[in-house]
Amino acid sequence: MRKTRAVPTDWRSEIERSGYYPGLVIDAVATALGNETAEAFVVHHEAIFDPAMEMRRHTTVLLLTPTRLIVCHTDEHPPAEGNGRPHASTTTDSIRIGNIQSVALTRVVADPANYAPGSLPGEVVLSISLNVNWGAIAHIDLEPASCADESCELDHGYTGAITAEPLTLRVSQAADGTDSVATMVNFANVLSEATARP
Repeated sequence: MRKTRAVPTDWRSEIERSGYYPGLVIDAVATALGNETAEAFVVHHEAIFDPAMEMRRHTTVLLLTPTRLIVCHTDEHPPAEGNGRPHASTTTDSIRIGNIQSVALTRVVADPANYAPGSLPGEVVLSISLNVNWGAIAHIDLEPASCADESCELDHGYTGAITAEPLTLRVSQAADGTDSVATMVNFANVLSEATARP
């Protein structure tokens, strides 16, 4: 028997609950959302330590609408010289569902021999790959090209592959709580189903 868990239905409340510049984040997400409604969402707040060992906060909000995946990143930056206040930057991306290449959900289970079907994993990692032509950040791997003749010393240029950088989020019960893991699993399922729409 599959266990069901309630997942949050109000993305604004979840952003408020995260406590991370909620007015700024809600305004950015609402602007990107426009007149559409969110079918599912994830609000992920995390602390990041930069090389100077200063803690900065970062939040990612993912909203799925009937036509788009909206991604909002908000970063906190240290105070500028001569100013004691930090500043924040918020970026929203609007991605058509058709530009999503794959949705992968990795489930990490501590004691797989005793796993009960329907139980939540200890942690999950969501990876969303986008089509390379979407314009997302991409990796280019190059290597010298060669021909079939092993004695050939000509320069054949380079060959390689371009792969888009996936969007990856990780949550765990230990760090983020059971509800966050359940919400991420639900979001991954709803997003995966959305990519199969004609």
